[in-house]
Amino acid sequence: MNDSHTVPSGLRLRVYQLLVLLALFGLWWGLTASAILPPFFFGEPLRVLVRIGEWFASGDIYPHLGVTLIETVLAFAFGTGLGLAVGLWLALSPTAAVLADPYIKAANAMPRVILAPIFAVWFGLGIGSKVALGITLVFFIVFFNVYQGIREVSPVVLANARMLGAGRRQLLRHVYLPSAMSWVFSCLHTSVGMAFVGAVVGEYLGSAKGVGYLILQAEGTFDINTVFAGILVLTACALLLDGLVGQVERRLLAWQPGQGSTEKI
Repeated sequence: MNDSHTVPSGLRLRVYQLLVLLALFGLWWGLTASAILPPFFFGEPLRVLVRIGEWFASGDIYPHLGVTLIETVLAFAFGTGLGLAVGLWLALSPTAAVLADPYIKAANAMPRVILAPIFAVWFGLGIGSKVALGITLVFFIVFFNVYQGIREVSPVVLANARMLGAGRRQLLRHVYLPSAMSWVFSCLHTSVGMAFVGAVVGEYLGSAKGVGYLILQAEGTFDINTVFAGILVLTACALLLDGLVGQVERRLLAWQPGQGSTEKI
């Protein structure tokens, strides 16, 4: 029986996605050109694209984009590593988990963006303070997913592995980590965006370089087109990094049924 609701894939899917993007830009252009949306507040899409083209043609964007990407990648890598390590440790150590529980919840409940000025005092206005803020945003997303993934390992699978003589290291390698990986990669797609948030917010509060710095300068002169240009550049970079995470996910989780057959949102 043919499925009339088959999800498009491959080239056809990319064409559909491109058409949706063009439709959104067309709607934006139509609303601002007809003054339904005031261009002063909502920008003009053609001028935004021209500004992006000027940035890349002149090379002015590269130093700023490089700084923001370095901050983002470092925050993403260290935040993910710490979240994975602490999540594994507490999930496999019930006593430590009970002791740390109120402190983990308190730290997670804290609006961590307010730490940015403190990190600026501690680590200066360079890359360090932005990376530190990004780590705090990424860490908890990864930690809770790893912790939950480890805790939800099937007791039957664990019992069978122990009956076959699996030790602690073998259980970690062949049971716990494979079980947690799907949870980890599902949260990494969100973590990429949060790492960008940490970098850009840090640049807002004090920096001399970065795409966030460019956006802040444009806001100070009410240049809404440059603001939107910076936002689009950051969005494109976030999508590229998310795509890289997706590629790694498909390679490492190729053993899972259905991997690669559908696109994740």
